[in-house]
Amino acid sequence: MAMAMAGTATFSISSATSIFRTSSSLKFSSKPMLMPMRFSPKTQSPPRTLRIYALTSNDIKVGTNLEVDGAPWRILEFLHVKPGKGAAFVRTKMRNYITGNTVEKTFRAGSTIEEANVFKESKQFTYKDGSQFVFMDLNTFEESRLNEADVGDKTKWLKEGMDCNLLFWNGKIIDFELPITVQLTVVDVDPGLKGDTASVFMSGIFVRHIDDFGFCLTLSNNLETGGSKPATVDTGAVVNVPLFVNIGDEILVDTRTGQYMSRA
Repeated sequence: MAMAMAGTATFSISSATSIFRTSSSLKFSSKPMLMPMRFSPKTQSPPRTLRIYALTSNDIKVGTNLEVDGAPWRILEFLHVKPGKGAAFVRTKMRNYITGNTVEKTFRAGSTIEEANVFKESKQFTYKDGSQFVFMDLNTFEESRLNEADVGDKTKWLKEGMDCNLLFWNGKIIDFELPITVQLTVVDVDPGLKGDTASVFMSGIFVRHIDDFGFCLTLSNNLETGGSKPATVDTGAVVNVPLFVNIGDEILVDTRTGQYMSRA
């Protein structure tokens, strides 16, 4: 057995006892021997690292995520105030990601605050399973589910195959963001509705008034889009659209305001 194993080495050994002899023909290097290694591609996303940033109230802006009283909050409005007497402060309006409550809170200028470790992941809305909305990571095929209460009014703009951003905090989904612009199909509208003709009339007066200043060409579209009528889109939402929009038209809608933008 010893002879069979020795035959695979780069030098020969005559007997088992010669293993313990040091041959003068052998040379040993002090450098470590590097063995080739093969790495298999990762199938999962890299581990997330906890980000904790120290902020001050001077860093507050719209969209800043703060952790207050152990809960994540998003800044909706802020105002830096420097009174004639007393210390400066920052007045904010912020929304709790967990409860959805909106409160006003004041921070002393320069005070240290903790940023909430909120991060986004892109997911595609694939289908609805009962009362749950199923989102899928197209890289790992991992599914995430949201209840109807979590989706709220955003469901009226949500379509299968739509890419959204899911927001995570402490390993939990706390919110999700729709695309700013979505393309929807008009499924019901009254073709005979004249709409608000008063707005068309006012637009015409406005254009004629500033015609001498060279703005007539720019604002002449108001004569076409001044009137509006309600239209139902394929998600069930109702959008006010211009008079020329008909059933089957593809339109673009701003999900932040629910307003018609243009035809697709």
